[in-house]
Amino acid sequence: MKAFKAYDIRGVYGDQLNEDIAYKVGFFLPRVLEADKVLVGRDMRLSSESLFEALAQGLMDAGVNVFDAGLTTTPMVYWGTAKYNFPASVQITASHNPADHNGFKVSGPNAAPVGYDDGLKAIEELITSGEEPVPVENPGFYRALDYRDAYLDFLKQYKPDISGLKIVIDGSNGIGGPFIKDLLKKRPTYIFERPDGTFPNHDPNPLNPQNLHALRKKVKAEKADIGIIFDGDADRVMFLDEKGDFISPDLMIAFMGEYFEDRLTPGTKVIQDIRTSKAVGEYLAPYEVDMYTWRVGRAYAAKKLREIDGLYGGELAGHYYFKDFYYSDSGLMACLIILNVMKKLKDQGISLSERIAEITPYHSSGEINFKLNQKAEVMEAVKNHFMDKEKPEKFMDFDGYRLNYADWWFNIRPSNTEPYLRLIAEASDKTMLDEKISEIKDIIGRFE
Repeated sequence: MKAFKAYDIRGVYGDQLNEDIAYKVGFFLPRVLEADKVLVGRDMRLSSESLFEALAQGLMDAGVNVFDAGLTTTPMVYWGTAKYNFPASVQITASHNPADHNGFKVSGPNAAPVGYDDGLKAIEELITSGEEPVPVENPGFYRALDYRDAYLDFLKQYKPDISGLKIVIDGSNGIGGPFIKDLLKKRPTYIFERPDGTFPNHDPNPLNPQNLHALRKKVKAEKADIGIIFDGDADRVMFLDEKGDFISPDLMIAFMGEYFEDRLTPGTKVIQDIRTSKAVGEYLAPYEVDMYTWRVGRAYAAKKLREIDGLYGGELAGHYYFKDFYYSDSGLMACLIILNVMKKLKDQGISLSERIAEITPYHSSGEINFKLNQKAEVMEAVKNHFMDKEKPEKFMDFDGYRLNYADWWFNIRPSNTEPYLRLIAEASDKTMLDEKISEIKDIIGRFE
C-alpha cells in the first residue's frame, strides 16, 4: 500500500488514503500495539474530520477506548501520549505535504515513534491479508480529552522575555498558528496564522524556498530580528535572519547550545542526523559534548535520543528533539528556546546573521534531489569513485553513505518518503564545493 511509509502513513486523500483504510488502521492497530486506549488528534485539513471518525470507529469496534484531543499540533499529541500514559496515539496529519494529502503519525508508550519496521508494516499486512474486521461484542467508548491548557502551561516555562525583539512568524495556515499566538500573544507580527486546510497562501513546507517569499518580505519590511516559519502540524520550525536569509536548520543545533550551556557537561550527548554540517560539532566542541550522528527521521532520531539519554538534538529538516519533551520533537518548544538565545544576543548587540557566521565557516550545497530508478547502483558508483581516489577520514553507511574528507564531505541517500536520491555536500571552499558537486553529477548522469 503506497500510503505506508518509513515514518508514518501518508498519501493523497481519496486515492492512497481514504475512510476505509482509516477504519482498518483503527481496527488493527490495537492488535499490533497491544493498546486498550488510544489518544487521537487531528489537524485542520479538510479530510481530517472524516478520517478521524472512521479511525475512531475502527478503534472502538476493536474494543478500544478513544480519547479525542481535538484539533491540535502533532507535538501536543506526543506530549499527551507520554504525560497521560497512553499505550498508543495517532495524529491525523500530512505534515508539510499539500492540501490534498493526509495521513497518520503513530506513537507507542512514552510517545515512542512507531515506524514501518516496528508496527506499521504489521498493520499494513493485516489490512492486505483479506481479513475482514468483525466488531467485538463490547465496543470501546469515545471521550473528549481537553488538555490544551496543561500543554501550554508546560511550554510557558520556556517562554522568554521577548520585549525589545522584533519577530515575524509565518504559521503557514497550519495548526500551530493559534498555539504560538497563545504563547507569545500580540508582540510578534503574524502572517498566515489562521488554520486553513486549503493552504491558500503557500504549501506548509518551509524547506521549499518558494514558501518563504512572504516571510522574507515581511522580515525586511519590519526590520525584524528574526523570522520564524512552521510547517503544517508544527512539529518542524525554521528561521530567517534579520536580512531575510534562510538559516540551514542543522546550524540551529549549535545555536541552541547557548540555551543549554549549563547542562552541557563533558560527555553530554547531542544528536544530529547524517546530513549535519561539521560546523555543529566544532561549535559545540568547547563543551566537550558527545555528538551522536544517526539516521534521518523521527522514527530513528527520537528512539536514539532516548536510547543514549541525550539532552537534545535536531535534523536538517527542522525537527528538534528534547529530553525534556519525552525525547520527542516540538516546533513550538524549539521556537521558544531559540528566542531565549535571540534575547541574549539582542541585549549584547549581536545580530542573528553575525552569530550564524560565527558558527559555520563552510559552504553547503543544500539538499539536491535526483529522481531516478537505480538508486542503489548510483550510490555505489558515487561511493566507489571517491573511495578509490582517496580513503576518507570517516565513512558512515547507516543512512546512505557519508564520506568525510579533510576539506569536504558528502552524503548521498535514498529518500524514505519520496522517489528521490538526495545529495548534500559541504566544503571549506566554494570553488571546491562546486567542483565536487559537478563531479558527482557527472557520475549520476550516467544513470539518467
